[in-house]
Amino acid sequence: MVFLTTWLWLRNRVSDRYFRIQDVRKHALHFRGRKNRCYLAVTRAFVKCTRAGKLKRRNLRTLWINRITAASQEHGLKYSSFITNLIKSALGDGKEPEGVFSRVVQYH
Repeated sequence: MVFLTTWLWLRNRVSDRYFRIQDVRKHALHFRGRKNRCYLAVTRAFVKCTRAGKLKRRNLRTLWINRITAASQEHGLKYSSFITNLIKSALGDGKEPEGVFSRVVQYH
């Protein structure tokens, strides 16, 4: 390990910070106006993107659950028992052939 003097250590730290900021700003080349030159705007965009992705996944999951609930109720089955039957028949991997839904409902 190389022990630097205080001055060299500070100089090295500043250059590391510069390259770290450039790596973040590299993702903002397609932004318009001040946002493609501002480090803080890019970091905020990353945070908002993560938050929006979580919200989108949550909304899609509730949509899927609502659709599955409606389809299983057409066959006179509750969502929880349908999922239990799906697990029992080991078809929950997402690669089901056609007509599996009615077969899982009849498994009940």
